[in-house]
Amino acid sequence: MHNRLALLFILITVAIDSIGIGLIFPVMPDLLTDVTGADISTASLWGGVLATSFAAMQFLFGPVVGNLSDRYGRRPVMLIALAIMSVDYLIMAVAGSIWVLLVGRIVAGIAAATYATASAYIADISPQKERAKNFGYIGAAFGIGFVLGPLIGGITAELGTRAPFWFAAGIAAANLGFGFFVLPESLADKNRRSFSLKRANPFGSFRAIGNLPGLNRFLLLMFVYTVAIQSYTSVWAFFGAERFGWNAWWNGVSLALYGASLALFQAFGVAPAIRLWGEKRTAAYSMSLEAAAFVYFGFIRSGFWALACTPVAAAAGLAGPAMNGLMANATPDNQQGELQGVIASVSALAMGLSPMIMTSVFYFFTRPGAPVYLPGAPFILAAFLMAGCVFILVAGPRAKAPA
Repeated sequence: MHNRLALLFILITVAIDSIGIGLIFPVMPDLLTDVTGADISTASLWGGVLATSFAAMQFLFGPVVGNLSDRYGRRPVMLIALAIMSVDYLIMAVAGSIWVLLVGRIVAGIAAATYATASAYIADISPQKERAKNFGYIGAAFGIGFVLGPLIGGITAELGTRAPFWFAAGIAAANLGFGFFVLPESLADKNRRSFSLKRANPFGSFRAIGNLPGLNRFLLLMFVYTVAIQSYTSVWAFFGAERFGWNAWWNGVSLALYGASLALFQAFGVAPAIRLWGEKRTAAYSMSLEAAAFVYFGFIRSGFWALACTPVAAAAGLAGPAMNGLMANATPDNQQGELQGVIASVSALAMGLSPMIMTSVFYFFTRPGAPVYLPGAPFILAAFLMAGCVFILVAGPRAKAPA
């Protein structure tokens, strides 16, 4: 029973992390235009700055957190991260300037350990053959959070642009209390490693993980994949407002639909897909489908048909658990936290670059006097990047089967 409660806590934590991200998206255009006094195109650039600052801290501190969890265990890392997350949402709720928002994002980025540590926890308690499927459950929890987050954001935004942040602070604090009582430590003493700051910096951790057979290529693949997939979170709300005239409610509905579809695919699609095709082909097929969806979003003019295609786009969610399973199975048990920290760092680097790239492309093609008016231009770029992912995966050398 205790183990079930612990797993429930892990999945709730990931869902809350996703809720906190998702509920912000519908209100970001209104919030940023409010605190900056700028138009929506210029506000989108500030959105890129906030996202990039968050990701930069994840890049720098992800391996530190991963190595700390390999030394001191998953439990203390997750509980401390939840506490800081609660404080960060309070900062966002009362921030009166863009600079306070920026400080809040920096602090949150340093403490953003929940997803990576949750993945390390799952790797600790899962047999190798079950890891990809269980990573899919984490993805499903993230997707459920993405369903609830935008809906909650759209609903609570009716009370004001700051109301969603108060709500997020409350649920993060409540989950912290839940985890304090039900979360046991998953890392056995025999699998703990001494902590070294030299190894815990991003480059030291990259070197340690990159020396494992086949992982360098998968880290590159994860980077390009994340740059492409983050086009949704970077510009979707701005794209919906500009192309379809959507308000916070409709942006919330569209993101909730994406999250619901993602949750269904990852909860029920990962295991059968891997049984049928294996991890590598599952990733390749879902990435190919995503590239086609990006092209579709690049040129679509109808909000209805954009919503209709959203479940198809969510099918690319199968690629993440498949890649994560391949990497975890090729990594020793005493480096699972380090691996997830490196994955978090690689993803953070991509998440830092993607908003700046995608919002700049959006601005260039929607600003007054733009040479071509094309709000979907960021998705066209993402389609090319996703096609590159398929090439990296298929054209590269075959990964060795794990022992």
